[in-house]
Amino acid sequence: MKKFSWVIFGSLCVLISLYPIKYLINGKSVALLLSKSPALLNSPIYNISFYTHITLGGIALLIGWLQFSKKIRRKYTKLHKFIGKVYVIAILISGPAGFYIAFFASGGISTILGFSIGALLWTIITYIGYLKIKEGNIESHKKYMMYSYAGTFGAVTLRLWLPILIFFFGRFLIAYQIVAWLSWIPNFIVVHLILKKKNQLIKNKIS
Repeated sequence: MKKFSWVIFGSLCVLISLYPIKYLINGKSVALLLSKSPALLNSPIYNISFYTHITLGGIALLIGWLQFSKKIRRKYTKLHKFIGKVYVIAILISGPAGFYIAFFASGGISTILGFSIGALLWTIITYIGYLKIKEGNIESHKKYMMYSYAGTFGAVTLRLWLPILIFFFGRFLIAYQIVAWLSWIPNFIVVHLILKKKNQLIKNKIS
């Protein structure tokens, strides 16, 4: 069951990480960009931020899940470190870009706050995780990077939740306002519960 879950997890990460290619090929005639004003679509700052966010975010999603492989961490330390550096750099650029474009999100203040706060936390948590490994604090590094990838995995959960919410509410904007929060908050909760369970198991072994 654990191996099957790992395969599903990795497959979703890889599949959704390729999603930005659709935007890069078809340009402004894809999905959410169709709802943007001509003035915004002609803004160099918005375009640079948008494509930077989805491209580097896609790279982080594509490679980040590999960091949870014990085999890679133990046998291929240099590869683990290289992937980690690329992952952190990708997020430290993609995060601020995502924070900027969040202010132009469809759906009003709820959507703007959901995506902007998510992008901000994603960036800060990833940077703290980087600082922890620089300090040699491996355990704290692991915890922060789990939360970091929970934010990265928001790209997946957004696309899983959105069609369900649209079906349930019957309106895209309402679904989008909700998914701006639902795409990342439950992910953080799951990581918290995993870490809590892990800590409990450690305490039980000690006692």
